[in-house]
Amino acid sequence: MKQQNYDNHIFYYWPHHFLFYGATLLATALCIYGLVKYEEQRLLWAALWFIVVLITGLALLTRQHYALGNQNRTVRLEMRLRYYILTGKRLEDIEAKLSFGKIAALRFAPDTELPALVERALNEKLSADEIKKSIKNWLPDTMRV
Repeated sequence: MKQQNYDNHIFYYWPHHFLFYGATLLATALCIYGLVKYEEQRLLWAALWFIVVLITGLALLTRQHYALGNQNRTVRLEMRLRYYILTGKRLEDIEAKLSFGKIAALRFAPDTELPALVERALNEKLSADEIKKSIKNWLPDTMRV
């Protein structure tokens, strides 16, 4: 696997992102074709298209809700532990000043950069993207869904 950094940290799960959504895109195209080509069956093709869109939407929402909800909790707990080990202070005391997006961005910082970057994020009110761009030695997260 390539060394992870800011430019390549987004992960795609090919069966879901390309096969499943590719199949739903193809089904959508077929439904549109059916709507145009077979006017006498327009209601049937519209109903089929609605079902395809509904299944696609539900798959996306379910995947996002369960997987990312659990991972966000894990990331927050990991960052609390790392911050405590490195500083002897509880991250919970300053968590209210950091959005989850900023906490998630901080997880890419190695231990040598994390405490100073947390202080910078608080003092300079850095965005999550600015935090990521400030990291000198990227700590990869290859397990994110």
